[in-house]
Amino acid sequence: MKSAAKILLIEDDPGIVVTLRRVLREEGHEILVETRGDTGLARARDASLDVVITDMRLPGLSGLDLVRELHIAKPLLPIILMTAHGTTDTAIEATKSGAYDYLLKPFDLPELIELVAKAVASRRLMTEPVDLGAAGGARDALVGNSRQMQAIYKEIGRIASKPVNVLIRGETGTGKELIARAIYQHSDRATAPFIAINCAAIPETLLESELFGHERGAFTGAELRRIGRFEQADHGTIFLDEIGDMCPGTQVKLMRVLQEKCLQRLSGKETIPVDVRVIAATHRDLESAIKQQQFREDLYYRLSVVVITLPPLRERKEDIPDLVKYFLGKYAAELGVANPSIHAEALDFLRSQTWPGNVRELENVVRKVLLLAQGYTINQGHVGEALARTGPPTFAGRQSLGEYADELLAAAKRGELDDAHARLLQAAEVEIFSRAIQLAQGNQAKAARWLGVSRLTMREKLLQFGLHPAQEQTKV
Repeated sequence: MKSAAKILLIEDDPGIVVTLRRVLREEGHEILVETRGDTGLARARDASLDVVITDMRLPGLSGLDLVRELHIAKPLLPIILMTAHGTTDTAIEATKSGAYDYLLKPFDLPELIELVAKAVASRRLMTEPVDLGAAGGARDALVGNSRQMQAIYKEIGRIASKPVNVLIRGETGTGKELIARAIYQHSDRATAPFIAINCAAIPETLLESELFGHERGAFTGAELRRIGRFEQADHGTIFLDEIGDMCPGTQVKLMRVLQEKCLQRLSGKETIPVDVRVIAATHRDLESAIKQQQFREDLYYRLSVVVITLPPLRERKEDIPDLVKYFLGKYAAELGVANPSIHAEALDFLRSQTWPGNVRELENVVRKVLLLAQGYTINQGHVGEALARTGPPTFAGRQSLGEYADELLAAAKRGELDDAHARLLQAAEVEIFSRAIQLAQGNQAKAARWLGVSRLTMREKLLQFGLHPAQEQTKV
């Protein structure tokens, strides 16, 4: 789903106003327009906005002064600056003063659309509250009153205001980003930026620049200096999702930032002090990665001052009724369903599932169930049909991983899923661990040695994927 936003455009060129208003409205956004910097600043201060887009050269007040004053007044409001090539140094200064990012004129409209989407997402992460325990009026919530979840809520309360780095561990779909946001929102840095980076989603060659910035000429295509996310998050919090996918070279530079509290941009000589709290997350077995020299041990200890481990949904099934109730309420208004209800046997059927995709998968199923029930009480048949529709694309040994990857990407393109990478990795792991335990005739130590993993990892994977050695021995 696209996130609609309320955007203030401050621009005195009528042609640009007409074009940007049309393009952004087509994306579902509400657009307000001001043509002067001083009136734009006044409106931005008074109005409830999601993003401000401003030109650099404006009558009444310059874009740079607007950024400085508005960032002081509303530090969590993303400001996108539009500027010509001749004023790029000023644009850099604006970024350092609080602008979310900048666009150089002339720019491609898809570039603007993508940047606005990122700014809207950033605004949501910083400002929309995460409820803990019970779903209140917040759009996002960590739902569940199981013993495991109660312990996590207490841990968040205990460490949120402490100046320590946090490592969040858990399978894909368990809600690691929600934990990070809750820690941020309950910390003394909640009025400063919260910037989220998915380390697995950014190409290895670009991640270092994204995090630490670069100077002009640092690499092919680096025509201008760029401020990195660590500088933008100064005095705030940065969330490094899928930290286990970070390449060794970037790990070294991250370690230096954590240790020395300063950084250098790519090809830069200036040492820049930064005060940033790091919250990292991973679904990977970092201990095994350390043994295989894929993850730095010193970085692991720097990140894991506090470790929060999210349990998979199959280990807290008592929370499923509360989660189902929450997701029914969350999507009922969106889908035009008044007071949705569910039969007890349908709820029991949901509780009986293993949920390899965890809470994210359950949320997807509940949304599909609402569509299938068409306003009637949800029964077991609706749930079964939703599960069947959610399952595809599922990996079966009869198809190759390449074919499965094609199906996943096609489903992602249709908007049916957003975790193709995680699903493909899990399918590959299921296949190789299943084949290894079969070949080893149930001998976990032997299978672990062949795969180059620890016995602990072997046991965890067998449990995670429901592969029982005693049963595997009988398979042909």
